[in-house]
Amino acid sequence: MRKFLDTVYNASGFVAAGFIALICIVVSAQVTLNLITKIFGSAYSYTIPSYADFAGFFLASASFLALAYTLTRGGHIRVTLVLQTFSPAPRLVSELASLALGAALSAYATFFMVQLNMESYEFGDLSFGIIAIPIWVPQLAVSGGLFILTIAFIDLFWTTLRAKKPILKNSEME
Repeated sequence: MRKFLDTVYNASGFVAAGFIALICIVVSAQVTLNLITKIFGSAYSYTIPSYADFAGFFLASASFLALAYTLTRGGHIRVTLVLQTFSPAPRLVSELASLALGAALSAYATFFMVQLNMESYEFGDLSFGIIAIPIWVPQLAVSGGLFILTIAFIDLFWTTLRAKKPILKNSEME
């Protein structure tokens, strides 16, 4: 199970990186088209329809899909000033409490994002750009990212509970 979960977290991070690359490609292509227009005049004026919408959808997808990967690598900003002053037992309790709270909040967000996703699909909601995209498509990546984040919080909670010591490390604590 450990290998499967690590594969899910890595795949989520890899897909998030792919969305970041897509943002770079779309924005660079539009900048190049704007540059061509500046150099050769309005006779060669081209644009990528809804490129800002696509970049926004890609950003939302990348942001939410990267959450679990970043959490499991200890990359999220955490308040460690107080934690480093705790002895091991209170530190373990506070770590477990924060992981449980994170799991509850992300499960709550996941539930309502999935509900929104289903409503967007049922009502046929479309984006407002030149190219109308069914809005449930980018929302699916957000729902998936939140679901994987919830699994990651639960996984880290149980792993920390079994280890009986905080398992997440970051550069501030080392």
